[in-house]
Amino acid sequence: MKGPTKLETIKVAAELEKAYRKTKKSIWLDLAGRLKKPRRQRAEVNLWKINKLAKILGSKTIVVPGKVLGFGELQNKATVIALEFSGKAEEKINANGKALSFQEALEKKINPKEMVIVK
Repeated sequence: MKGPTKLETIKVAAELEKAYRKTKKSIWLDLAGRLKKPRRQRAEVNLWKINKLAKILGSKTIVVPGKVLGFGELQNKATVIALEFSGKAEEKINANGKALSFQEALEKKINPKEMVIVK
């Protein structure tokens, strides 16, 4: 079977497509397309990489269309949006910044111009 099998992931992709139709911001369609891929093709990003990007980018919101893993530390205040977080990763992110799901990001209406997608 191609694509996601988890119902939650399918719903998130549908919500992102709906946000694209409503706002015409192509980032939502891009993220929906990335989430529709099989799990083994989605991004898995460690905290050290997010920390490095947060240091370079400043106050941008970092988006991971996959899972955030807990190897490393987050020293900068950063907002991280992801499909899934490991337990340690979410704990470490919330100590300094914010860990948000895609549903929470859509509810808070985060500006797409401030988002950076991590592969």
